[in-house]
Amino acid sequence: MRTLCASTLISEVFVIGFAGLVAMKSDDISMTTVWTVCGAGMLLSVLLCGMLGRPGAVQLGWALQIGLIVSGFVVPTMFFLGAVFAGLWWASIHYGRQIDEAKAKWAAQAEASAGPDAA
Repeated sequence: MRTLCASTLISEVFVIGFAGLVAMKSDDISMTTVWTVCGAGMLLSVLLCGMLGRPGAVQLGWALQIGLIVSGFVVPTMFFLGAVFAGLWWASIHYGRQIDEAKAKWAAQAEASAGPDAA
């Protein structure tokens, strides 16, 4: 699960950074506002990527995704990006757990087929 979640978070960093560059060209939003919102999202994504092995990381990831959606009130593009990344975060958790379960099952089968002499 950690691999898929980390991939999602790193992709968020790049996409949010590019979205920030696009949003800077808007006359309605100041460059400071754009980089405050986008920079905070990018920084939190990288920090969370390093914390994925700790308890509560999935919940913090959900808080980040909700924060990205809410940041759409400041930078409207973030409504769409936040919703897309929330969907990717869900998929990373859902399919990542399935992959982890399959790996554990395969490891148990390999250990059982190796027999007691393999240890």
